[in-house]
Amino acid sequence: MRIACLHTAESNIAVFENAAKSDAFAHVVLTHTVRPDLLAKVEQSGFTTLLESETVAVLLKLATSADAVILTCSSIGPAATAAAQAHIPVLRVDEALAHATAGSGKSAIALCAAPTTLEPTRILFEAAAQATGARVEIRLVPKAWDLFKAGDRDSYLKMIAEAADCAFEEGFELVALAQASMMAAADLCRAGQPLTSPSAGLSAAVVAAGQAEAA
Repeated sequence: MRIACLHTAESNIAVFENAAKSDAFAHVVLTHTVRPDLLAKVEQSGFTTLLESETVAVLLKLATSADAVILTCSSIGPAATAAAQAHIPVLRVDEALAHATAGSGKSAIALCAAPTTLEPTRILFEAAAQATGARVEIRLVPKAWDLFKAGDRDSYLKMIAEAADCAFEEGFELVALAQASMMAAADLCRAGQPLTSPSAGLSAAVVAAGQAEAA
């Protein structure tokens, strides 16, 4: 099974390759396209109609040679929905995470690092929560994204892990790391085990591709 990934940060290639090492994805081959310019545009001007159209065009092109496509950038995640006319599943990586978080039945919080992810994450998680009656708080980890953009990955992950541990200590039963770039921070947490999006997103893509093939 071929799954095409659209990233806005090159570092996410390793994140998804590591997530795909699980035996559950032994039959999956990932391909990677990196478009940092898309993230730069959303940071500069927001998620405009023009940016949505540009992102959808990239997703549809990737769909011509894959069984499923995953958009791994939460800041431009809504473009995956807009690409629904593709003949194969096009998913945003954080959607499965939102459903898992909202469906847990636990007090939950989703952490974001990039300010541009706050609103799309809030919309996604609140929609999932409304379907289950759950309540999920969305919170930004201040200054974390500055570390990521500076290339200080270790400090970035440490800050995310500390924020997750604080959330657990506040009493949240479930902590979701809303951005794919946060995944490795889960291994640094001491107060609990957060949910992350790459494995959940890959699992959702495999299921969706299988259902599409059977239809």
